[in-house]
Amino acid sequence: MRTFRKPWLIVAMITVMIFTTVACSAGSDDGVTTDGKMKVVWWHSMGGELKSAVDHLVKEFNESQSEVVVEAVYQGEYDESLNKLRASLGSNSGPTMVQVYEIGSRYMIDSNLITPIQTFVDKQNYDLSQLEENIIGYYTIDDQLNAMPFNTSNPILYYNKDQFKEAGLDPENPPTTFEEVAKAAEKLSDGKNKGASFALYGWFMEQFFANQGAELVNNGNGRDELATESLLGSEAGVQTLTWWKEMVDDGVALNLGRKTDDTKKAFTSGQVAMTLDSTASLRGIVDSVGDKFEVGTAFLPKPKEADEGGVIVGGASLYILNNRPETEQEAAWKFIEFLTAPEQQAYWHVNTGYFPITKTAYDEPAVKENLEKFPQFQTAVDQLHETTLNRATQGALMGVFPEARQITERAMEEVINGQKTPEKALEDAQKEITEKIEQYNSTVNR
Repeated sequence: MRTFRKPWLIVAMITVMIFTTVACSAGSDDGVTTDGKMKVVWWHSMGGELKSAVDHLVKEFNESQSEVVVEAVYQGEYDESLNKLRASLGSNSGPTMVQVYEIGSRYMIDSNLITPIQTFVDKQNYDLSQLEENIIGYYTIDDQLNAMPFNTSNPILYYNKDQFKEAGLDPENPPTTFEEVAKAAEKLSDGKNKGASFALYGWFMEQFFANQGAELVNNGNGRDELATESLLGSEAGVQTLTWWKEMVDDGVALNLGRKTDDTKKAFTSGQVAMTLDSTASLRGIVDSVGDKFEVGTAFLPKPKEADEGGVIVGGASLYILNNRPETEQEAAWKFIEFLTAPEQQAYWHVNTGYFPITKTAYDEPAVKENLEKFPQFQTAVDQLHETTLNRATQGALMGVFPEARQITERAMEEVINGQKTPEKALEDAQKEITEKIEQYNSTVNR
């Protein structure tokens, strides 16, 4: 049995008390408002302009009917929100519905806190075929849809078409392989600017694995059985970091660290000609660039001889919690049905840049107009649709995913900064992640 020093225990108790206090202030006690409506409390992590879009959708829903009222409560970033959810357990202070990032999927299932969305789908004969298969595929585990996708994105290559022309490259024929990216970066680099800069972001490594048809953990990426081992040190990882490191060493790629905000700024200022970023960043990037140059977009690159693969959806989804009354859960489902309607999906996409999860949303006038204004987004749509759904592209499942991503980023830094070889850094990280997976699995009741 592990023992802990009393100061640590006191700090932990105070932390839980603080989280519980915050959770209580946001929760719903009896699920019914004073005017007899069923109250649904939704905890989410959409701040800034995204919060404005959330508030608009909630207002539209509340005004569209008289039986349910949704209260959307911002709970901070994903990690903070999940901590508050944990702190609310055992009380009546938690939400009816919570937004959780994709890498929290394994935890949410193992927590036994949720009523799978499949329950409501089956009960209402809801037609899942109207939704994007490659999006709901991530959240379909053990043949059931556990959460409803909400904000969904994937990574694409952004490039400066003007600099491509100046370097003698075809701006309408962007690089698609590791080898082509390296050659283009060399031609695009001069004494002042660099050909590329990619943030040392664990999500990108996960995507490079999937794009090579490689799984990140064993047991079918943790989908056939509970994952027991990380596969980070496999050929897909070594090949990716070897390519990345060589570009930095050759002086054609700029290392700006872990933050995508830094690489985004370098790209929009014209300091680098290529970068990786989320599809949800497209509007912001195009707006920031303005008329300085023309922004091009391309698929995520991969080795020229890579196996069949594609991209994994990122973002977050909506879970309905099973510790709330059944009528309250059904009210939350009613709100989710509203959110997945084409009109709402069109609004969400146009105002946030996230994918519509409903196929017919692309027929909405607002979406068509948005594609005319931002034709670069067609790349994201095509990349999503051309992705082959398999265990690699469905995405990995492990209960320690947030920690694993941090460990991966540390390994990436060790390689790019010349502290370890790709093989050694990834081997060490794989071992550490595997140990954490084993520790987590020992706590799960199955």
